[in-house]
Amino acid sequence: MALLGAVGVFLPFLPALLAASGLSSTEVAVVLAAGSATRIISGPLAGRLVDALGDPRRLLAIAALLAGLTVGGFGMASGLLVFLLVQVLHSSAQAPLLPIAEMLTVQGARHGLFDYGRVRGFASLAFIVFATLSGIVVGQVGHAPLPWIVAALFLCAALAASALPPMPRTAGRKGGLREAWRLPAFRRLLLLSGLIQGSHALYYSFGTIHWLAEGHSPTVIGLLWSEGVLAEVLLFLVARRFVDRLGWRGLTMIAASFGLIRWGITGTTAWLPALALAQAMHAASFACQHLAAMRTLVELVPPHAQGSAQTLHAAIGVGLPLGVLTLAAGPLYAAAGGSAYWAMAALCAIALVVVLLQGGGHPAADQPLGKS
Repeated sequence: MALLGAVGVFLPFLPALLAASGLSSTEVAVVLAAGSATRIISGPLAGRLVDALGDPRRLLAIAALLAGLTVGGFGMASGLLVFLLVQVLHSSAQAPLLPIAEMLTVQGARHGLFDYGRVRGFASLAFIVFATLSGIVVGQVGHAPLPWIVAALFLCAALAASALPPMPRTAGRKGGLREAWRLPAFRRLLLLSGLIQGSHALYYSFGTIHWLAEGHSPTVIGLLWSEGVLAEVLLFLVARRFVDRLGWRGLTMIAASFGLIRWGITGTTAWLPALALAQAMHAASFACQHLAAMRTLVELVPPHAQGSAQTLHAAIGVGLPLGVLTLAAGPLYAAAGGSAYWAMAALCAIALVVVLLQGGGHPAADQPLGKS
C-alpha cells in the first residue's frame, strides 16, 4: 500500500509538477523517459542481486529508503539538467521496488498465505486514496507538497519491508537472466506487455496535462485517475473466479481489445462522461495484462530466477517501451494534442493481432495458479 500510494501521487501529477516548474512538453517527456531508461538498467541488476542473495527483504528495505531520500529532490530542483539528475538517482533506487514486492506477494500466495488478488487490490486501493488526495492538494495549494508526501510513503515502505518474515532461500544458482530469456513464452510476454502496457505511455505522461488544458479541475482529474484504479481493484478482488478459465491468452486479448477502445475514446473526446467510461476500462487494459504477466512468470520461471524474471519483465517488457513511447509522446502530443491517443490504440491493435497469430502458446502458461 505504501509503494502504490507513492505511485498514486506521482504517476498522475509528476508531469504536471514538471510543467509547472517551467519545463516544456518535450523537456517533460525527456525527464520521464530518463527515468524509464534508468530503470531498464538498474531493475534487472537489482533482480540479479536478489536471486544471488536469496533474501529480497533487505534489498527492498534499502531501496525504499533510498527512494524516499532522493524523491525530495523534485521539490527543490529547477531546470532540465537538475531534474534529470534527480530523476536518474531516484529511478535507480525506485526501479526494483514494485517487481520485488510483486515477487514476494506471488511467493506468499503460492505458499497459501493469502490470495494474490486481495493483497494487490489493497495496494491499488492505496493508489486511489492518494491520487484523490493529491488532486485535492494540488487544487488547494499547488504541487509543492507532493514530493514530500511521496518521500514519507517510501520511508513507510522501508519500515514495512524490514518487518517482513523470511522466505525460503533460493540462492546458489547463477544465470537467472539468461534462463528467463531463453523461454519462448517469456519473450512473447515481453512483446505483448510492451505493446499493451506501453500504450499507456501518453496517458501516464500527458493525461493530466491534456485534461487540464481541456478545462477539467485537478480534483476531477484525481477522481478520474482514482476511478481507473478502482476498476482495477475490483477486478483483482474477483480475479480468482475467472483467471484460470481465461488463461494468459484470454486475459491478453481482453487487455488489447479494451485498450484499443479506451484510447480511441480518449483520442476522440474530453467529454467527462466519455472519459469516465474510458477510465473504467483500466481494469482491462492494464490489470488483465498484469494478471497475464504474473501468471506466465510464476508458472514458467523457476523460483531461483524469479527476481531476475520479474525485474527483467518490468524493465524490458514495461519500462523500455514506456520510456521510448514517453519520449515520443512529447512531440506527438505537441503536434496532435489528444488525437495522439490514436497512436496508442494502434499498439493495442498490433498486440491483438500478435495474440491471434500465437495460437495457444506454451501449455504450461495455462496451468492453474491456485491462490495467486
